[in-house]
Amino acid sequence: MSRHLLSAADLDHAAAVHVLDVAEEMAATQRREIKKLPTLRGRTVVNLFFEDSTRTRTSFEAAAKRLSADVINFSAKGSSVSKGESLKDTALTLQAMGADAVVIRHPASGAPHRLARAGWTRGSVVNAGDGTHEHPTQALLDAFTIRRHLRADGAPTGSGTAAGPGSATGRDLDGLRVTIVGDVLHSRVARSNVLLLHTLGAHVTLVAPPTLLPVGIGGWPCEVSHDLDGALRDGAPDAVMMLRVQRERMSTAGGGFFPSAREYSRRYGLSAARLRLLPEHTIVMHPGPMNRGLEISADAADSPRSTIVEQVGNGVAVRMAVLYLLLAGDLGGRA
Repeated sequence: MSRHLLSAADLDHAAAVHVLDVAEEMAATQRREIKKLPTLRGRTVVNLFFEDSTRTRTSFEAAAKRLSADVINFSAKGSSVSKGESLKDTALTLQAMGADAVVIRHPASGAPHRLARAGWTRGSVVNAGDGTHEHPTQALLDAFTIRRHLRADGAPTGSGTAAGPGSATGRDLDGLRVTIVGDVLHSRVARSNVLLLHTLGAHVTLVAPPTLLPVGIGGWPCEVSHDLDGALRDGAPDAVMMLRVQRERMSTAGGGFFPSAREYSRRYGLSAARLRLLPEHTIVMHPGPMNRGLEISADAADSPRSTIVEQVGNGVAVRMAVLYLLLAGDLGGRA
């Protein structure tokens, strides 16, 4: 049984599909008048956030509370961390309070792994984003959203293979084509999505300027392109995921990574014209928060094919599934 979720690579195919199936069950409970379940009553979940967050922190809080867990929200600002307290001492303090699970977001890549492997907590550790490394629950909610739109009824999806409801192919993303566009270099979302979508059988293409691709990208299980128009025209994607340009991780406005915001938008932004290039069934995704007018236009963000707001709602169901499987079920996988 896996105790932690640190990376999308922790999940093999069966475990990933199991999480998505349980998330579907959790989503069904959220359509009821009484949304709360008694599943984790008596358990304590700590949200340990060393970076600012709106969607991830609040969705983990909502997920834990809807499973009847007690929730402690910890922010580095205004805590002993601002006085120089180490991650180890913070973790030991929280462990003394009886944490059964620690959901951690940290600016240092690898911090959740250190917390889990060093034995500073006896509870489960969930990586809610570490530096530019990974964000596995974001990848799970993205896969959940894709599956709901493109596999729910077994309808053909262009390049994908049609499958009946409940069949093996219908439950994963086998044969679907996903194009991820933008600031891959600074994106933990991109890395986790490439790993998880590949595990689920999807074909992933990353599109970005050469300056916004990490070293070693050739070892990732995906294709790489620098031509967005060509990728949209020739790749016939089933889903297009736009990544936020993370200007806070760049030393200047563009940090030398691209000539100007206008040039970036012209070459790599999802405009109304590019939206028209997409197949009719293609969905538009974004992990948020968005830079409207930079990586995505208002036409694309607000179009009927956009799932951006839906992704936020799906995040609660997916994180309910993860917390339930870690604390009361069996997450499975490789970890």
